[in-house]
Amino acid sequence: MKLVRWIASSLRLKLLSMFIILSSVPLIIVGLISYHKSYTVVSNHNKASTQLAADQLARNIDIMFEDTERLLELGKNPQVLQYLYAQSESYGEAKAILQTYNLYRETYKYDKVLNISFVNFYGKGISERKGVFKLDRNPLRNPYFQYLVQYPNAILRIPHAAPYAEYNRLDGFVYPKQNALSIMTTVKERITHEVIGFIVIDMNDSFIDDFLTTTKIKDSGFFYINDQYGKTLFTPPAGEASLAIINQINSVPLHAEQDSFNLSAGSKPQFVVYSTSRQTGWKIIGAAPFQEIITEANGIRQLIIISVLLSAFFAISLYFFLNNRLIHPIQILMNKMRKAASGYLEVKVTPTGSDEIADLGQSFNIMLEKIKTLIDQSIKENEQVKIAELRTLQAQINPHFLYNTLESIIWMAEAEKKESVIKLVQALSKFFRLGLNKGFDWVSIQTELEHARNYLVIQQMRYHDILTYEIKVEHQLQEYPILKMTLQPLIENAIYHGIKNKRGQGLISIQGYSDDTSIVLTVRDNGIGMNTEQLTQLREKLEQPAGSRSPQENEQDGGFGLLNVHDRIRLYFGPSYGVEMESTYMEGSTFQIRIPKSKEVQH
Repeated sequence: MKLVRWIASSLRLKLLSMFIILSSVPLIIVGLISYHKSYTVVSNHNKASTQLAADQLARNIDIMFEDTERLLELGKNPQVLQYLYAQSESYGEAKAILQTYNLYRETYKYDKVLNISFVNFYGKGISERKGVFKLDRNPLRNPYFQYLVQYPNAILRIPHAAPYAEYNRLDGFVYPKQNALSIMTTVKERITHEVIGFIVIDMNDSFIDDFLTTTKIKDSGFFYINDQYGKTLFTPPAGEASLAIINQINSVPLHAEQDSFNLSAGSKPQFVVYSTSRQTGWKIIGAAPFQEIITEANGIRQLIIISVLLSAFFAISLYFFLNNRLIHPIQILMNKMRKAASGYLEVKVTPTGSDEIADLGQSFNIMLEKIKTLIDQSIKENEQVKIAELRTLQAQINPHFLYNTLESIIWMAEAEKKESVIKLVQALSKFFRLGLNKGFDWVSIQTELEHARNYLVIQQMRYHDILTYEIKVEHQLQEYPILKMTLQPLIENAIYHGIKNKRGQGLISIQGYSDDTSIVLTVRDNGIGMNTEQLTQLREKLEQPAGSRSPQENEQDGGFGLLNVHDRIRLYFGPSYGVEMESTYMEGSTFQIRIPKSKEVQH
């Protein structure tokens, strides 16, 4: 319904819709019927051939294991049985066993076999690679040997990849490299069939990688192998298999011996086929983009699409011919109006002709000029108000500080501390000289820190028994600009409302750091701090606009200097900057000033 209203709202869209419908609908109906038929035939053929490839890969793996497992006949060799059964060493038997290994290799050409080993219950063993050896620990601690003792007729085929690797490293007994897999079974006494040891054949698993590399599905499909528990054992070389696709396939239960299905894997649906190895129980799983399976059908679809597009092209060409004659002038005026509505007031209309549309364009240009004049006037007025408000806020700071400093000087004069008064007046002189800054609102952070240090000297002389301070700000940060009289009000707040109200030695620490976009200066004290309610109320005041707070609200809870600094910073830099605070009752408070990291003075 919305689409219909949208088309009906534009004459241009009405004409375009009519031409496209009349030329394209008949072709689309015929094309859909043809595509459905071809899709069914082609996809069924490709699915069958892919299933055949999975079955063949499973048979190849079975044949390789069947051929290799002939070596398990060595477990019936009398010399092997005697060697495993005897408690003493017999180098003659060991030599004969190793010669038997060589005979089998020369006869059957086992290129993929890395090692053949025997071991009995006492850790006595013999292998091609190590010869005669003795294990450091009981072989029955290995979970695979424990399983074979319970099921002596079983044959285990164990890859060295996770999750099996941690159990295959039997003190160097099993071939340690990860490109191997092991075939394990028991060695039994010939008459009583009692288990007397184990045989382990280590194979190079590169033949499986070769199978997976050479057997592919279409262009980008691949095969991989899971064990009977659904854990992935082998994948194609890097780049050929998608881990996300494999994980999604593994989440689907594969109960049948062989089957195929379609899997929705994000934006590219996958065709999945699998078969089961009879020897190992492993699942050989193949996956390929479903679009590649039906690529021939897509060719037919593309031919149909091209035919429809050509018909649409001829219809659109006719439409544009009519559009240029009837609708184009109105469309230009409409686009210009949209740009003006979005805030771009430099747009102009160039009227052509002398009809009603040309007259409308001329009126539009006159209207934009008047709007720009009014906006420029409003911006200038707002800037003047901003500067006036800033001067008013800054003027509130100096009388407040001067009152507290003169109070300290009077107290020292009454105590006849001449040297202290001289030192205090000198510090005050430096303080005001830096504070005035020749009438400029901006100073460097270095100057502001010097300003704060003079103030702390003044206050330390008054409260020498309860006040110490430290200033630690990296030198490279001190060259950035900052609004003057930013740190001093926070230090004053920390002294009068934090340290004075708590017994013991007071400490004020000034530190600074920066990130990619901001500089943060921290004023921390160990004063009385604030409880949760006081901290919440002060934070709420900080979020209020500067003009919405009454003077009484600014004065209470020691918030005059703090709120003033916060308002000035936000007035220049916006709501992303200002003062942040943390406080714990009876432990102290921390105030952070956040300003932009820029060497350009803000105006």
